[in-house]
Amino acid sequence: MAVALTPGPPPASDDGPRTIVASISLGDRIFRNLLRAAGLTVFVITGLILIFLVLRSLTAFRAVGFRFFTTQSWFISTNQFGIAAILPLGVLIALIALLIAVPVGLATALFISEYAPPRLRRSLIALIDLMAAIPSIIVALFGLYFVMPRILGFCAWLSHHLGFIPVIHNRMPNFPASWVGSTFIAGVMVSVMVIPIITSLSRQVFSQAPQGEREAAYALGSTKWGMIRTVVLPYGRAGVIGASMLGLGRALGETIVVSFIITPPLFLFNWHVLESGGNSVTFMIATHILQGGPKEISALMAAGLVLFAMTLLINTIAAIIINRSRSGATASAD
Repeated sequence: MAVALTPGPPPASDDGPRTIVASISLGDRIFRNLLRAAGLTVFVITGLILIFLVLRSLTAFRAVGFRFFTTQSWFISTNQFGIAAILPLGVLIALIALLIAVPVGLATALFISEYAPPRLRRSLIALIDLMAAIPSIIVALFGLYFVMPRILGFCAWLSHHLGFIPVIHNRMPNFPASWVGSTFIAGVMVSVMVIPIITSLSRQVFSQAPQGEREAAYALGSTKWGMIRTVVLPYGRAGVIGASMLGLGRALGETIVVSFIITPPLFLFNWHVLESGGNSVTFMIATHILQGGPKEISALMAAGLVLFAMTLLINTIAAIIINRSRSGATASAD
């Protein structure tokens, strides 16, 4: 008698997920290698810049050592030179620029992403991108010949009404000689270069706020501003911080605008921002690199190395903050 044999259960090894292997075409392989080479090129160029600055600055560091960071003078022949005065002044200019650029950039980004009509939104986005592409020399000329003659009265008003704040007080109120080319005016013009960066990055972060959470806020009776305050701003907080830090790195490295605005350099840290006179590392390098001797060029390279390390650290921290935020994780997943 014939017995029908039914197939038993498949082996346990057949129950696992099957790995699908797709063959990679020649074009995909070439494209992948090109992208990998482009990414590695960025690291190689950054490493070469770092090595170049380190090698060229060894002479200065051997001459003065750690005193390079604590000396407030620039006498190359007597080995009395350092960046203790010019580095804080450059940081002060960048901080003034951020105090102006962050509120303006955030307000503009919120208006573009949440309030502007679609047609106007596209035009504003294109305008912000156009601002980011304006050469620094154009902004410098605009600040020198248009903004500075008109902002001196505002600087005098600030000193008159807020002079009880030491940083705003002008100790030499002879108008306009002691007001021209101040650290404050330089910070105002650098903020023009920083606003497009903060606006563009913040707008992208705000636009990625989850639509479901927006609708949930409206369903609970929230107003437009209430939805922004409880959904959009918390979602984009880390992205805004990262955008501000990237703007800080941009402000620290600005050269042309600062060199056009500030008066001849002072090797003394003056924290009265409305007084004439100022300096920065970038201004020092731009004005002394072509006329300095070997030791001075090495000192300028050392100053550039410090600035390079600062901006690299700031940009790295900004990238980490953005990647760890909800908005950064969403962008990575997309």
